[in-house]
Amino acid sequence: MEKLLAIGLMSGTSLDGVDAALIKTDGEGHVRPIEFVGDDYTGDERAAIRAAVQRALEMERPGDDPVIAIAERMLTARHADAVERLLAQAGTAAADVGVVGFHGQTIAHRPDRGWTWQIGDGAGLAERIGITVVDQLRIADVAAGGQGAPLLPVYHRALCAGLPQPVAVLNLGGVGNLTWIGADEALIAFDTGPANGLVNQWVEHQTGAAFDAGGALAAAGSVHHSVLDTMLDNPWFDLPAPKSLDRHDFTDQPAMGLSLEDGAATLTRFTAETVALALRLVPERPARIIVAGGGRHNPVLMRMIGEACALVPEPIEALGWNGDATEAEGFAYMAVRSLRGLPISFPGTTGAPGPMTGGTIHTPTKRTQAA
Repeated sequence: MEKLLAIGLMSGTSLDGVDAALIKTDGEGHVRPIEFVGDDYTGDERAAIRAAVQRALEMERPGDDPVIAIAERMLTARHADAVERLLAQAGTAAADVGVVGFHGQTIAHRPDRGWTWQIGDGAGLAERIGITVVDQLRIADVAAGGQGAPLLPVYHRALCAGLPQPVAVLNLGGVGNLTWIGADEALIAFDTGPANGLVNQWVEHQTGAAFDAGGALAAAGSVHHSVLDTMLDNPWFDLPAPKSLDRHDFTDQPAMGLSLEDGAATLTRFTAETVALALRLVPERPARIIVAGGGRHNPVLMRMIGEACALVPEPIEALGWNGDATEAEGFAYMAVRSLRGLPISFPGTTGAPGPMTGGTIHTPTKRTQAA
């Protein structure tokens, strides 16, 4: 099958910024990473997204709102900037790129109500950059009764081809998710719980900083097991896979009253313990657990995961991949699959009734090359 140059764009619930990755892929077994850029949000931009999230959480279903519209315009422009910088850095012309996978920004995820909401103007982005854009990759899955998340398992399977099975890929973003790959490429995937999200929230509330750099605060604190046990006593963790979370389904409120350092330590350990609980839901214990996402940069979190799971977590760089780029690369890969009508979600990954493709395709009027 023909291989396409494809760009993937990701802005996660940790609100750190926009990631853009360029790969060459056939949407199946061939994936070659080419270039990656990451652009951090400013404090004002994070505040605009948070305001949009707050409005979305107050609404019964997606709809028009001026605060959300402001955030969407900013977000779309920042993604366009990232594409242009990526192309310049790679020395690649827009006309040579077949498709862009645009995740957008999740401001509310409510599959229990039959909807999920990712903002970002896919048509406007396509017009500005002159490349076909695929967005709204979760919508069809949720409409069919699936969770709409996680969506990266099919990409994780491509990355792990050739590894002894079973193997697990753990993505530590604002929310954590686990992909279990078994014999004959069997896939099970689900959200594990908050990953970086609660610790980031705690540190920002207490200090104004965006996150616990290097896990330094958690390293200086002590875990309060009474708080930890209360947080883990949540029926959601007993639900079978597949399942998914909204970033705001859990909060840092149980840690209120703890010191800055003890709160960071307790919330970090909470994330680690949720991974251990997740491993109880897969059919067979994985031989390896490969970690992508920003959380792999936190040595305290990685150590705690190892302790909780009795399995040493390995950063995805152990496979020769760039863990900062994995999510963006995955949306490039899925955009190619979407163009070709290949499934991007499965009963074992989202609870969809069958393998499903998805996404809305926006072809710019100024597009001149053939994909």
